[in-house]
Amino acid sequence: MRKGYSGQGLTARAPRSAREGCSGRGAGRILEIVYELTIQSEFAAAHAITIAGEREPVHGHNWRVTVVVQGDTLDADGLLCDFHLVERSLKEVVAPFHNRDLNAIAPFDRLNPTAEHVARHIAEQLQSALARELPAGARVSRVGVTEAPGCEATYHPPEPQ
Repeated sequence: MRKGYSGQGLTARAPRSAREGCSGRGAGRILEIVYELTIQSEFAAAHAITIAGEREPVHGHNWRVTVVVQGDTLDADGLLCDFHLVERSLKEVVAPFHNRDLNAIAPFDRLNPTAEHVARHIAEQLQSALARELPAGARVSRVGVTEAPGCEATYHPPEPQ
């Protein structure tokens, strides 16, 4: 167990190697084994989105954010990266939203604060914050945002070129 690790909202897994499809493009290609760290955080915030030209009333949610960091190698200690590094960065990215109206906070003061846009914004901010911190080959591969139980919007940042 890592020093100071509470275990709350943090998981690590190594997906199995798998064959990609039985027919079509990529048939029979073996996917590389990769490691994933999953970090979760929550914040409470209000928003009012516009749907088909109609703005809905301002309402609040307890937003849950799930971040997946992925990579294909571990360091000498057997870590993809330190959970706490990602956890700290995620908390810094979502801190401006906590107990606020998203419509009044950049970039959502000019961008419809949908769960999809929130997920993308968090992913981009987190990628920027972690750019120099993550080891080579590791990246933010997915950010999911849940504003209501069972309803998640997920953003998959493009792979670096």
